Amino acid sequence: MDIVVRGATVVDGTGAPRYQADVGVQAGRIAEISTGRRLDGTRVIDARGLVLSPGFIDMHSHSDLQVLAKPDHLAKVSQGVTSEVYGQDGLSYAPVNDETLAGLRSQLAGWNDDPAGFDWNWRSVGEYLDRLDQGIAVNAAYLLPQGTIRMMVVGWEARPPTESEMDRMRQIVATGLAEGAMGLSSGLTYTPGMYADTEELVALCEVTGKGGGYYSPHHRSYGAGALEAYTEMVDVSRRSGCPLHLAHATMNFPVNKGRGVELLALLDEAIADGCDITLDTYPYLPGATYLSALLPSWSTEGGPDVTLGRLTDPDTRERIRVDLEENGSDGCHGVPVDWDSIEINGVRKDENSQLVGHSIAESARRTGQAPSDLYFDVLVAERMGTSCLMHVGHEDNVQAIMKHPAHTGGSDGLLVGERPHPRAWGTFPRYLAKYVRELGVLELEECVAHLTGRAANRLRLSDRGLIREGYAADLVLFDPDTVADTATFDQPRQVATGIPYVLVNGVPVIDDGTHTGALAGHSLRNPGA
Repeated sequence: MDIVVRGATVVDGTGAPRYQADVGVQAGRIAEISTGRRLDGTRVIDARGLVLSPGFIDMHSHSDLQVLAKPDHLAKVSQGVTSEVYGQDGLSYAPVNDETLAGLRSQLAGWNDDPAGFDWNWRSVGEYLDRLDQGIAVNAAYLLPQGTIRMMVVGWEARPPTESEMDRMRQIVATGLAEGAMGLSSGLTYTPGMYADTEELVALCEVTGKGGGYYSPHHRSYGAGALEAYTEMVDVSRRSGCPLHLAHATMNFPVNKGRGVELLALLDEAIADGCDITLDTYPYLPGATYLSALLPSWSTEGGPDVTLGRLTDPDTRERIRVDLEENGSDGCHGVPVDWDSIEINGVRKDENSQLVGHSIAESARRTGQAPSDLYFDVLVAERMGTSCLMHVGHEDNVQAIMKHPAHTGGSDGLLVGERPHPRAWGTFPRYLAKYVRELGVLELEECVAHLTGRAANRLRLSDRGLIREGYAADLVLFDPDTVADTATFDQPRQVATGIPYVLVNGVPVIDDGTHTGALAGHSLRNPGA
C-alpha cells in the first residue's frame, strides 16, 4: 500500500454507525478496508483517536476563478473539502464569447475579483474543464450558468427570447452537458437571469434532465414571497422532469422568522409525490453577495455601463431609492432594505477601505450622508465591484433545514475582498463543531453523510463520497473533540483546527497539519457525457 491509515474510527458517508478499521490507499484509490487484519504500507498514518471520513463536497462554491488564480486553495483544503461545484447562481465564465466575458468580468468582480494579467484562455465549458485539469488542489464539477447563457444569446434585455433565441439557448445547454457540465444553475434575483419566466426555465430544464443533469436555482426570493419562489422551482422540476437541487436553501429576512418548517413541508410533499429534490445550506446567519445585487432589475437592464449611467442621474437615483427603501426591490428579495443589515466587506479601491466592516447605515451616519446616497456613490466609485454581507438569517430556520434528509453542505463562499464571509474558510468544520459536538443538532454519522455521500449521490459520482474499496481516496482525518472553525467575520481567513490530514485522490494536501500545496485535483465531468 502507498498509505495505510491505521486504527481510524471510520464514518463512511452512508450514515451507518462508525467502526474501527485500517484503510489502505494504493494508486489514488481505497484498496482495502480491514476491521481485523493489520495493514502495512509504505507510509502509515497513526489515526488512533481520529475520525476518518470521505472528503467533504462543497455543493455551492464560488471558487470558479480563484481556484485557477491561486490553485493551492488553502481555504477549502484546510477544512477538509476535496470536491466543489462551480458555476453557481446562474453567473459564471463558461460558455462565453468575448463580449459576454467582458461584461461578466465587471459584474462578478465583487464575487471573484478580476485578476490583472489573468489568462482567459477558454470560451467553452469543455475548455474551462480542461483548464481545471492543468492543476488544482481539489476536484471540481461545473454547472451551466443560465444567466450567462441568456446574456450571450438575448443580451441584457428584459424580454422573452424569440423562438430562434430559445432554440439557441437549448443547444448551448445540450452542448455544455455533453462537454461535461453536471447541470444548470440560475440566479433569479440577478440580471439578466431574472428576466427568464417559468416557461423559459422549464424549456432549459427539459434539456438539462435529458442530458443527465440537475437544476440548481437561486430562486426569485429568499424574503417576501420565498415560499412562492420555492413553489415555482418545484413546478419547474415537475414539468421538466429535471432533478432539483435548491441552492443555499433557507428562509431569510424578518418576514420569514420561524418559517423554515413551512419550506420543509412543501418539499416533503413534493418528494412524496415522486420529485427528485435535494438542497444545500451553509451554517451561518448572514448571507453574502455583490453590493449591486440589491438594485431593482429594471435599473440594471442593459448591462453594467448602462446601470452606472443610471446611478449618476438624480431622478433615476430617486426612483431606485424608492424601490429599495419603500417598495422592496426584487434584487433585495421584495423586502424594503434595512441599511443597518447591509455590511460592506470588500472594496476594490484603497480610498474606500474605511467602509469595510461597517454597515451602510453606520458609514452614512459617520459621513453625514443619506444611506442611499452613500450606497449609490460607492457603486459608481467602485464600478460595482463591491461585496457585502447581508445580516438577514434566523438560527431556528438554519437548524430545521440542515436536519432534512435531502440536505447537503455548501459554503457559498467568496474568497476575495478584505473581509470575506468566514463561511469560505469555516463551513465544514463549523458543522462538526457547533452543530454536532456543541448543540447536538446532528449526530456525527448523519452530518458526515450530508457532507459527503448524499452530495456525491446528487452529482452521480459512483466512486466518491463514501469510504469503500475501489473508491477514490478523497479522505479527511479529524479529531471529533477539537475540530472547529476559527474563521470569524473580523478575521475570516483562518484555517480550521483539528483536521490534521486531507487526501485528494490519495495525495496528502494537508499532511500532519501542514499544507503541502499538492495539486492533486481534477475536473469531475457529467457521467452521462
